[in-house]
Amino acid sequence: MDRRLAAADLARVAVFAGLIAALSLPGQFYLFGSSVPVTLQTLGVMLTGLLLGARLGALAVLAYLAIGAAGVPVFAGGAAGLAPFSGPTGGYLVGFAVGAFVIGLIARSSRQFRPVVGFVACVVGGILVVYAIGVPVLAWRLDLDFGTALRTGATIFLPGDLIKAVLATVVAAGVYRAYPALARDTAAREAAAART
Repeated sequence: MDRRLAAADLARVAVFAGLIAALSLPGQFYLFGSSVPVTLQTLGVMLTGLLLGARLGALAVLAYLAIGAAGVPVFAGGAAGLAPFSGPTGGYLVGFAVGAFVIGLIARSSRQFRPVVGFVACVVGGILVVYAIGVPVLAWRLDLDFGTALRTGATIFLPGDLIKAVLATVVAAGVYRAYPALARDTAAREAAAART
């Protein structure tokens, strides 16, 4: 990998870390007494995985998390520092990085972006993986039984997250249509990373 490609990858990571931060700021609200806020962060995570692939997608989310941990108010509601990681929603933050990686793995399994596969990737990585990490931490931190944590930390968010998965897939399909070389570049980058 030459220096120019490495610089381009770094720029992509920074842009998508900024996108996730921007999507966490429009505000938040809580549904039915849930301790987990409704935000657009998961939309950013889904787009990141779809457009950057597994490795760079996870790096972009990790960059976003590092910026927030360093004290920049980029988490939901303008939160910052290490406290959000030890709070009831800390598992969701960690789940974002794993989710972006899984989305990238599934979506970039072929050299051409396929919207159906992209949607499945968003559902598996952006919803199921994030919930699988976030809900147990929510139950632990708030001393809830698993059923209550599942209801208040996942079930009530599912309709909105499915809409975000559709939206992310439509946006990614449009980007790949406008820039067809992006799909080939992302697939080639993922294949090269898998070989090393």
